Amino acid sequence: MIPFVDLKREYREIKGEINQAIRRVLEKGWFILGEELKTFEQEFAKYLGIKYAIGVNSGSDALYLAVKALGIGKGDEVITVSHTFISTVDAIIRNCAKPVFVDIDPETYTMDVNQIEKVITEKTKAIIPVHLYGHPADMDPIMEIAEKYGLYVIEDACQAHGAEYRGKKVGSIGHVACFSFYPTKNLGAYGDAGMIVTNDEELAEKLRMLRNYGSSKKYFHEFIGVNSRLNEIQSAILRVKLKYLDEWNERRRKIAKLYNELLEDSDVITPIEKEWARHVYHLYVIRYKNRNKLQQHILRNGIQTQIHYPIPVHLQKAYIDLGIKVKLPITEKISQEILSLPIFPYLNRTEIEKIAMVIENASNS
Repeated sequence: MIPFVDLKREYREIKGEINQAIRRVLEKGWFILGEELKTFEQEFAKYLGIKYAIGVNSGSDALYLAVKALGIGKGDEVITVSHTFISTVDAIIRNCAKPVFVDIDPETYTMDVNQIEKVITEKTKAIIPVHLYGHPADMDPIMEIAEKYGLYVIEDACQAHGAEYRGKKVGSIGHVACFSFYPTKNLGAYGDAGMIVTNDEELAEKLRMLRNYGSSKKYFHEFIGVNSRLNEIQSAILRVKLKYLDEWNERRRKIAKLYNELLEDSDVITPIEKEWARHVYHLYVIRYKNRNKLQQHILRNGIQTQIHYPIPVHLQKAYIDLGIKVKLPITEKISQEILSLPIFPYLNRTEIEKIAMVIENASNS
């Protein structure tokens, strides 16, 4: 069986460094809000070219706290997409605000910037573009619209560690950005973990307090916060992995290039990379009209695949029950056609060639 992702291969390659990092934390005996987190925050901020990074419990918490820190709440509206993992939208709902959906670009699967101004109202407070699958959203027009209407931009970069937009790392463009370090991400922890980044010093301090019960000094609480702290063991692990991120992203790009070449004569639609983007292929997503049949054929040939995402957020029961009704024709169409193929830095050429051969035989038959 060719796995969809294999984290054991990655661990075996850097096992010595990982084990040493974990032992370092255990020997210190300090597990929460210590030097490992502080240093990782500094290293990650430097990597992005941004001033402040705040480690939190997960990407979902990063999004939730980013919305909360900006003062967005009841009666406010936030523009985003439905073709994303549900935590993007949950962050809005959990803050008692209203998500307003726009459709996606049919090539990049990210926010269609031409749809944004049509849904802006006096209640609109922010835009959350998603750098989906590792491809950046088109940020220049988003930032221009935000400036024109006085809106915040929260980058959901949970799938785009190291991706670039016009030479800038994603996460360094909006007012605030959120990252997930879920184990399967390009930069993944060995458990849940996340990060919020910003160039705004006041906002960064508020986020540090929010993640720690609204406290800047032990047992003194200035406002209601939560317990959402990136722990020392995960921070130490992520410090090791950060050194390999660019190398691993380059491997993903080479794998994607090989897939593109091998699938060129098939009937599937392969991913594109815009001229202004550097795609880091967190996921390699193809499209095919008879997706379900193709997926079953691939599985019978010993290859795991996944669908990201089979049901758009606006069609999820939880959101239908909230009374959210909107038509998003491109989102709804592509959700029936997309299929994610295996892609991870240690996937080998023989496996890639087998996957491509199985797909080509099925799609052309």
